[in-house]
Amino acid sequence: MPNRRRRPNIQRIGEIRVPAVRSWTLRNGLPAYSIPAGTQPGVRVELIFFAGRPYEHKHLVSRVAADMLAEGCHGYEGSALSDHFDYYGASISMPVSLDTTNVSLLSLNRHLPHVLPVFADMIARPSFDEGEFRRFCKQHQQLLREDLSQVDVVAYREITSCIFGSQHPYGYNSRPEDYDALSTLDLRQHHERLIHAHNGLVIISGEVNSAVEEMVDRYLGDLPAGPAGRVVDFPRIPGKAEKLRMSMPEAPQSSIRIGRQLFNRNHPDAAGFYILDTLIGGYFGSRLMTNIREDKGFTYNIESSFDPMRFDGCWYIECEVAHEAVGETLTEIYREMDELRSRPVPATELRMLKGYLLGNYLTMVDGPFATGELLRSVLSDGLDMAAFDELVRVTREISATDLMQLAQRYLHPDDCWEVIVAP
Repeated sequence: MPNRRRRPNIQRIGEIRVPAVRSWTLRNGLPAYSIPAGTQPGVRVELIFFAGRPYEHKHLVSRVAADMLAEGCHGYEGSALSDHFDYYGASISMPVSLDTTNVSLLSLNRHLPHVLPVFADMIARPSFDEGEFRRFCKQHQQLLREDLSQVDVVAYREITSCIFGSQHPYGYNSRPEDYDALSTLDLRQHHERLIHAHNGLVIISGEVNSAVEEMVDRYLGDLPAGPAGRVVDFPRIPGKAEKLRMSMPEAPQSSIRIGRQLFNRNHPDAAGFYILDTLIGGYFGSRLMTNIREDKGFTYNIESSFDPMRFDGCWYIECEVAHEAVGETLTEIYREMDELRSRPVPATELRMLKGYLLGNYLTMVDGPFATGELLRSVLSDGLDMAAFDELVRVTREISATDLMQLAQRYLHPDDCWEVIVAP
């Protein structure tokens, strides 16, 4: 029996092993990736199509077309589709991404013959029923109006619009009237142009065997083919960063966003900046959390986020504070940025940061489903699992001087937009 009075020794994290991934191709040319590491009789089949915002011909069409896939297909109208999956204990989800359209099926192996053919039909032959479409648009217009009454939503929309520009695929903000400008014809055109075997891939994870792969090929191998999607011409990104103030008289708190344009994961500094972002505001032991929440008590939560997309990326800090604390909070945020630019990280703090990150990386490859999500992330950005290995390597080897130099390059207030939404 273990001695409960003695805590276990703290072990350094050794090699982080990624479960084996088998790559192959369906008969229609759709690239497939299998992660056969399950211990339970279930699988997840996820299709990823390069059909997000950068490929749109109209605002919102990618998101609406993706969500409408679950609203009916050939032979299954409206709720009958969800009832079919529910009957077999299967579930459908649409992981949100700006760059891709993702559709995922989770099912027990023994029920795949019943749900996989319907899943394939849902992808290949959606009905885009006019009545369902109008109901969907009306519902989401109301949800959007409710969101626009939330100070944090308004602040996030404004900072991304400032960073990329209001017409950029990563920067435009949806409006209730954008739903009125869409039609079922727009959805069909978007679907026919981009949802096909030559513009995506499939990831199968869980208890994957030859029978599962044969079924995937049998049903998803019938998806039509077509040319790869062409990215729209991106408008010019705004120039010099500015400080903006917005008024929301009914807001219970003020919302602060500070951010800037950065880069995607292909950039040589992407891995290092991910570590720097974690240090300043990416986990509970971060500089911002320790100072502004724990020491000053200005906010319940403050965090920073590095958002690399397929074609670009951004970084921002976010928090909500009492209106009278806005000035002091901004002072402390910029002080933390200056501290990282001017002083190397202490050895004990860097050791804790690396331990946290390496432990987090372990969760990313803990089982086939987690590995599938990691694989989806890197493949969606045009990379492969070598990018994850590189992130682990950089985390182990990065020094305090490296982090200070990254901060000097990317954490300068003059390069950052500042948005305050206040009552």
